[in-house]
Amino acid sequence: MRQNNVIVRPFHPSDQAATKQLILAGLADHWGTLDPTLNPDLNDIAHSYRGETFLLAVQDGKIIGCGALIQEEGMAGYGRIVRMSVKKETRRQGIGQLILHHLQLAAKQRQFHKIVLETTQTWTEVVAFYQANGFRIISHRDGDTHFEKTL
Repeated sequence: MRQNNVIVRPFHPSDQAATKQLILAGLADHWGTLDPTLNPDLNDIAHSYRGETFLLAVQDGKIIGCGALIQEEGMAGYGRIVRMSVKKETRRQGIGQLILHHLQLAAKQRQFHKIVLETTQTWTEVVAFYQANGFRIISHRDGDTHFEKTL
């Protein structure tokens, strides 16, 4: 599916290096530093997210965004959005919203009735993004804001 020359498609193992770099760059941008050992799932994305939904936003052949939808552990009918990231130079152009839209479609196809996610409480622009997209805050814990959305 395309929007503004952006294609949203599933992750492929050949996307490993570029996707890992995108996510780590986004984390370093937000935190100012990065400990790559805290992200072991990124060492083999195809394996870590096997059986789940991991989508990429691609523009002119370059990966500019990603996001994943996984089954929420121990919660039938619940999905969790993780690994949402958009390349710094392409933020605020609707790419995150496009990825989120496709993840919500995938959640409906997977028969999830709720989606949950969390982000760092101090990332006010990210908190505002999820609220603007219909997610409601359900709690604040350990420096994180937790959201849910009923589908």
